[in-house]
Amino acid sequence: MEETHEIVLTVNGTHRTARAPARRLLSDLLRHDLGLTGTHVGCEHGVCGCCTVLLDGAPVRSCLMLAVTAAGHEITTVEGLAAPDGTPSPVQRAFRECHGLQCGFCTPGFLCTVTALLRDTPRPTEEQVLDGIAGNLCRCTGYQNIVRSVHRAAELLSEREGGA
Repeated sequence: MEETHEIVLTVNGTHRTARAPARRLLSDLLRHDLGLTGTHVGCEHGVCGCCTVLLDGAPVRSCLMLAVTAAGHEITTVEGLAAPDGTPSPVQRAFRECHGLQCGFCTPGFLCTVTALLRDTPRPTEEQVLDGIAGNLCRCTGYQNIVRSVHRAAELLSEREGGA
């Protein structure tokens, strides 16, 4: 029987505790132990970005990170991007308005990545958007609507903050 470790972390603003083997991936802890299935696992090599979550606000590939290394940190998954009442975040709203998704499998990773991108670069240029999403792969959209979604999310965030 493999030894398990207690992992205490904050997920989407809620303190959570789970027991997991030392080699359990953060993506597996989120999906299987905590029931947060919005974090998708695509390539399992950190290439596709589907498993991207925010670790203390920074995008990370949860399929490459051991869950025990997340202990004591704050994780935000796609489920934590919306307001507590379920109102979509400006990034989520923009992806819906601009049709920035098709099958939706890559979308949670894009949403987390773009949330961090726009926090750090509120009015990104086209080049900054392309660079910012370069680590996330989509096989359906051709990226045009994803890029439009990022620019629209920047507009929505600016409006929300009174900078329009």
